[in-house]
Amino acid sequence: MNNWLSHPLILEDELVKLVPLAIEHFEELADASSDEIIWTYMPVRGMDKDQLLFALKDALKKREEGEQYPFVVVDKQTGRLIGSTRYLRLNKEYRNLEIGYTWYLPEYWGSGYNEACKLLLLTHCFETLKTVRVQIIASDLNVRSRRAIERLGAVFEGVLRDVVIRNGNKRSVAYYSILEEEWPTVQSTLKALKTERLMQHAQKRNSDNSR
Repeated sequence: MNNWLSHPLILEDELVKLVPLAIEHFEELADASSDEIIWTYMPVRGMDKDQLLFALKDALKKREEGEQYPFVVVDKQTGRLIGSTRYLRLNKEYRNLEIGYTWYLPEYWGSGYNEACKLLLLTHCFETLKTVRVQIIASDLNVRSRRAIERLGAVFEGVLRDVVIRNGNKRSVAYYSILEEEWPTVQSTLKALKTERLMQHAQKRNSDNSR
């Protein structure tokens, strides 16, 4: 276990709760993640239950080895597991890490939940772990995720071309980062975005219910 992070590490606000991934979460995650659109740009084809279970077991192994810290995302209003995210590339010596392997059920996209999760994760990074740099990456083709990263105020650093091969296809990766001196601005942006997204989502839900 990485001695930089306390365990169990639970992060929560009024909307979501990030809980350390455990074996008892596997079946619910597998049942919830059958929509192929979730996995378009992810390193695992999670709609394949065997692949997903293998990846989840590997995530627990990497936590024990101190390489990663995976969470499940819980909707506090329903108690439902709605996705997963994690810290990875943990480097206590240089006080930096990456946030990644993030996915949510499509019905939660654009709802404010991603902003809530990022706010919890980044607050812990900069205010508890005292990180100097947090990295977030995405496939260069993943426009939706890249726009989400840019909205929160992360700085684009460039694209590493053909850096991985997934499902037989070469992939280039876009790199973004947030530095400790940028955190106050990013924090304010995230809080405003979270509120805005929640209001938009509530209005859309009310509109759908009135039809």
